[in-house]
Amino acid sequence: MGPTIAFFEKLLTEHPDNPYVLYEVGGSYDTAGDEETAVGYYERALPGLTGETRRKCLLQYGSTLRNLDRFDESLAMFKSACAEFPESDSLRVFKALTLHAAGMKDKALATLLLVIADKVDSAEIKRYEAAIRGNADYLAGLS
Repeated sequence: MGPTIAFFEKLLTEHPDNPYVLYEVGGSYDTAGDEETAVGYYERALPGLTGETRRKCLLQYGSTLRNLDRFDESLAMFKSACAEFPESDSLRVFKALTLHAAGMKDKALATLLLVIADKVDSAEIKRYEAAIRGNADYLAGLS
């Protein structure tokens, strides 16, 4: 990732504080495994991002917070991001990963069951949709 980081860092010197460039720099550091550095770029980028790029940045930021064991911050970010982008299945899946990492395995499974009930379009799933949703509600209510 060294050449990619160097490219985006140079681009950032040409376009300082451009949120889209900040996002790309953060993503480069993230991919390289330098999550601590990535977080700062994501935080600087987010206020200026919109649309699909904002959704991707929120996901990557939340996932990075999880990787840094900052579970409360990650969960808060995913809760907000899911409210902002309710149609995003990927946000819900990565929220489930954070719930699991934070030891909330029942809530993680409940989240994934709802993604399945909402998005898997098969006769088998549709037949048992009420049971899947009922189990998701039950699991989400466990402590």
